[in-house]
Amino acid sequence: MSEAPVVTRFAPSPTGALHIGGARTALFNWLFARGRGGKFLLRIEDTDRARSTPENTRKILDGLNWLGLDWDGDPISQFERAGRHAEVARAMLASGQAYKCFATPEEIEAFRENARAEGRSTLYRSPWRDTPDSEHPDAPYVIRIRAPRDGATTIHDAVQGEVTIQNDQLDDMVMLRADGTPLYMLAVVVDDHDMGVTHVIRGDDHLTNAFRQKMIYEAMGWPVPVMAHVPLIFGPDGKKLSKRHGATATADYQALGYLASAMRNYLARLGWSHGDMEVFSDQEAMAVFDLSGIGKSPARFDFKKLENVSGQHMARTPDDVLAIEVDAFLAATDQPPMPDHLRDRFLAALPFAKMKSKTIPQLLEQAHFALAERPLAIDAAAAKSLDAVSHGILADLTPHLHNATWEREALEGVVAAGAQAHGTTLGKLAGPLRAALAGRSVAPSVFDMMLVLGRDETIARLHDTLARQG
Repeated sequence: MSEAPVVTRFAPSPTGALHIGGARTALFNWLFARGRGGKFLLRIEDTDRARSTPENTRKILDGLNWLGLDWDGDPISQFERAGRHAEVARAMLASGQAYKCFATPEEIEAFRENARAEGRSTLYRSPWRDTPDSEHPDAPYVIRIRAPRDGATTIHDAVQGEVTIQNDQLDDMVMLRADGTPLYMLAVVVDDHDMGVTHVIRGDDHLTNAFRQKMIYEAMGWPVPVMAHVPLIFGPDGKKLSKRHGATATADYQALGYLASAMRNYLARLGWSHGDMEVFSDQEAMAVFDLSGIGKSPARFDFKKLENVSGQHMARTPDDVLAIEVDAFLAATDQPPMPDHLRDRFLAALPFAKMKSKTIPQLLEQAHFALAERPLAIDAAAAKSLDAVSHGILADLTPHLHNATWEREALEGVVAAGAQAHGTTLGKLAGPLRAALAGRSVAPSVFDMMLVLGRDETIARLHDTLARQG
């Protein structure tokens, strides 16, 4: 008999942008499902109507799309399923697994105040649990689950191992409010069951919820999915990752210019390991990703390691794919699109520009010379190298370039000969040439730039520089 297909889900609340911790949770679910030919579903937990906004939902979807985490089917709205949630609560009421509680909020708060004053547990025990229907008043009521009072409940967690609590720590939680609206704990279980979720992979801040949610599964006679509670992400200082550490939203990393493939790679390694794998493709990760590789301790976000991974992905990404990433970055950061007439020149610069870049802004800086148009603006540092002596050398060199074979070895020979004729070195002549060709003191090799720019553009930039100096 074959195993049931794997179904995972990511269930964010649209009360803010997609946090990097949520992005990693989504990634783990995506890798686990995709690596097993299963489904990865998306549910928007929008029951908090005051804080859930369409704008936040869009930000979450945009973040997932940028990361390349595709989901199956349409996103499911938890709020729109409220009728189904209420139906399950009433089914549990009918079967005796739940009961009506007529206690008012004021009575419950008074109980808790007294308990705190006397040093007792504030866990509310409803007096209506065993009251027969014949004694029920004609008054508003909530529906509470009938939690076990004796024994213990164990969660067999794929990451945390076996975790047990005593049942006297469980309360008869409310599942349906007096106005007929469901609570989160009920909604999550009903949705996961109806969506056929086989593996619930989420942050370990939900571990305590798992014990309460398991009660609903068992009360309904539903199979309990495999639970996997993943430790949270900490900042470099060992405290929960927050805005004080810098960028926390997925969109921040897109705006900083990290490659989506690098973010997937880095986040996958953040709390999960497989042998000595450090830099890998999606296919390589899917082939080996497993819940057993997730550690029990919080992972620390290391910005330098992310940069290193991004640099390695930059170097191995095909140029045409990289160009698409650049277009997306420019659009996401509200920058003008790359002019069509410069695209071929930019593509020609990518093979060497990407080898010295870790982010897209660094890549654009390396390839600035290819995207710049005449007359170039010369920055202050580059201008310092364009003195009277270098002006004279460039003036003598330019006619020789008119007749040079436009290949690297030939160009190196012409420039080296020009430097020697003026009693200097090729290295010292590189500064003025770099300033003339790029307008910057830091730029790629002058010969790389010459080959990308071509004869006409190279000589035109030299003439501009000479005219400016003259």
